[in-house]
Amino acid sequence: MTEQLKYLNTKDINPNPYQPRLQFKTKELEELAQSIKENGLIQPIIVRKSDIFGYDLVAGERRLKAAKLAGLNKIPVIIKKISDDDSMKQAIIENLQRSDLNPIEEAKAYQNLINRNHMTHDDIAKVIGKSRPYITNSIRLLNLPLHISQALEKGLISQGHARLLLSIEKQDLQDKWFQKILTEQLSVHQIERALKSQTKKEKKPSKDIFLAEKEKELSQSLGLPVVIHYNKKHQGQLKISFSSEEDFNRLMNKLN
Repeated sequence: MTEQLKYLNTKDINPNPYQPRLQFKTKELEELAQSIKENGLIQPIIVRKSDIFGYDLVAGERRLKAAKLAGLNKIPVIIKKISDDDSMKQAIIENLQRSDLNPIEEAKAYQNLINRNHMTHDDIAKVIGKSRPYITNSIRLLNLPLHISQALEKGLISQGHARLLLSIEKQDLQDKWFQKILTEQLSVHQIERALKSQTKKEKKPSKDIFLAEKEKELSQSLGLPVVIHYNKKHQGQLKISFSSEEDFNRLMNKLN
């Protein structure tokens, strides 16, 4: 890989097609443009020679946009001789290390490194300085339905919300909780508690039909609520509930 420092016309620099950042904050660009007006572009951007026209941007798109906004015609660049894959890798890693990509942009960037550079989750984790589970969980966000993915990109829901929604397998339930997040402003903790409570209810075993029938018969006969607990060893309890002394006396008379 060879390098060369040079001043180039901004019109001769093409955007990087592998740029993971899809959105640039206008206010931040304006602030950077003002700084460049006052101090110049201190850190050169990185480019490579284009096969078609001029130069392709490798890293520094935010600085390039701000320099154009500041009205600079020529800016300092470092020209590198690198391949498409290396160009993409450098662009993605530079933006990931800035840590201001939205969660979907970040997930797509990781997936691109896997698809184009054949990197593993462990490889990416080492380069970016994150844990492997973090990379894996980030990429899982790409499995979100489009409308939920777009809400995450726009900041309408958090990454924590999105991960909880991913854990819901049924589409109708996923949509139900998504709408509740938007309309009721539910926190991640509130949804976690609600989902755990719902799971416990679903896992609660249904009463044996025979026992349920016997409970009904005894309740009608005694005039009091009856609950039967019966295990596989043919052991259990018969629970009769009463709420007054009168109920208790009536029960005793029936049993005698």
